Amino acid sequence: MAKVYERIEPRLARWIGQQPVFFVGTAPLSGDGLVNVSPKGLRGTFGVLDDHTFAYVDMTASGVETIAHLRENGRVCVMFCSFDGTLNVVRLHGRGRVVTHGEPGFDAALEPFAMGLASRRTEARGVVTVDVTRVADACGYAVPRMTLESDRELLDSWAERRSPEWLRNYRTEKNQHSLDGLPGLAGLPDW
Repeated sequence: MAKVYERIEPRLARWIGQQPVFFVGTAPLSGDGLVNVSPKGLRGTFGVLDDHTFAYVDMTASGVETIAHLRENGRVCVMFCSFDGTLNVVRLHGRGRVVTHGEPGFDAALEPFAMGLASRRTEARGVVTVDVTRVADACGYAVPRMTLESDRELLDSWAERRSPEWLRNYRTEKNQHSLDGLPGLAGLPDW
């Protein structure tokens, strides 16, 4: 059954590190704004930094909802589900911030992920860091048991076929504003 923790305990941090996918939930302040839930994966792109902080690499994508919502209000919840034999769901609530490519601190924020990003650095759009305010787990009784076949290599092959200029233009076209019109990458340094 559900339990609230004072911190990200080492046992939870180890379990989190073993999960191949997590879900990021954010929302704008506007009551009629769109709530967003984004699936994330790719091993080596999420890390528990300390008992109350985690970070993950935000990869190039067609939308920019999480970045826009975090820039507006910082509210975020990340959820991990166990799809193997272990029953567990862990939610990390907190206040997030993002540093994107070209902004001061981007290279330093990527450092904890150097091993996982060896071939993916050009795909990294930003790093999201979250100060955790609530850690809770739940039973996960309704989560189906599934077997991981493999990580998808599509993002890697997609990015490898593009030049840095093409990726910059793609981000400029697709990532300037959220669906609700909030600033995403608009007005940020050139890539």
